[in-house]
Amino acid sequence: MVANDWKTLELDSKIIGRTVYFKNRYGIQLAGDLYLPNGYETKKNPAVVISGPFGAVKEQASGLYAQELAKRGFVSLAFDPSFCGESGGEVRNTASPEIFTEDYSAAVDYVGLLEFVDRERIGAIGICGLSGMAITATGTDTRIKAVATFSMYDMSRDMSRGHLDYYSEEQRQKIKEYFSEQRWKDAETGTFAPGPHEISFNANNEPITATMEVPEELPEDSDPVLQRFFEYYAKRARHPRAVNFVDSWKATMPVSFFNFPLMTNIKEISPRPILLVAGENAHSRYYSEDAYKAAAEPKELLLIPDADHVDLYDNMDKIPFDKLEQFLRENLK
Repeated sequence: MVANDWKTLELDSKIIGRTVYFKNRYGIQLAGDLYLPNGYETKKNPAVVISGPFGAVKEQASGLYAQELAKRGFVSLAFDPSFCGESGGEVRNTASPEIFTEDYSAAVDYVGLLEFVDRERIGAIGICGLSGMAITATGTDTRIKAVATFSMYDMSRDMSRGHLDYYSEEQRQKIKEYFSEQRWKDAETGTFAPGPHEISFNANNEPITATMEVPEELPEDSDPVLQRFFEYYAKRARHPRAVNFVDSWKATMPVSFFNFPLMTNIKEISPRPILLVAGENAHSRYYSEDAYKAAAEPKELLLIPDADHVDLYDNMDKIPFDKLEQFLRENLK
């Protein structure tokens, strides 16, 4: 069985699960849960590597996707990115667009060396904030034959421009000044202070930089998007190794996402296919729509009726697994 102390999904007794470890090209040890389909040892199987959402762990949405795809015949690896979950790397609870992208290729390295995997039939899936890394990795790593994203967040755009690109140039400057001053403080103390990974502004147009205090319950008039995230991360899928609603990112973490935009190579995925899936009512829908516009053929944008962003984390009635299976089977031949 998968050796984890806390699961947010019910393990299927018909699926073999193993916790595995492998290194990326920076020498960071990554942890993943490998889900194996029935009869996997008798043939060369297609494989899929999966990560996300941003700040989540492999015991949450990526594990759910991996187990479901294993039930459908795919060797599936859900992995924690560097610095997070059970994966290695210091400083903890930080992120890098480049290293998170590399982690996808490291996962491909691992599954492609398994004797029961056909290394010419490997796909990648990104959920929420790891979608941009899955696409960026696929643009360069031609071993990935197809890529799909669900509830995409472009974390570089989100952190550096704000939701719906609302930051003014004045606000961007204030954020950069905050990061720069925080670096002085971190250098002086020899530690890395926690902070939010998305900066908002108060009524005086000053950055809100305090970390979130997670309550037992949110007020009834809370932002609906925040409420949906809270219900998932703090309630039904809470996990002690996750960052979201359990711990905090490092305050200066967004600097690398300001400096290095994701998905600039999206056109280079062609002629390999892209499937972009988003909820019809998702606040993040525009990320998938804009990625679709930027990508070259073959590409497909699938909007799920009456679904929001978080529905595609764990709502089995709304995640289009039949469509995902069809996409992978057609393109991992």
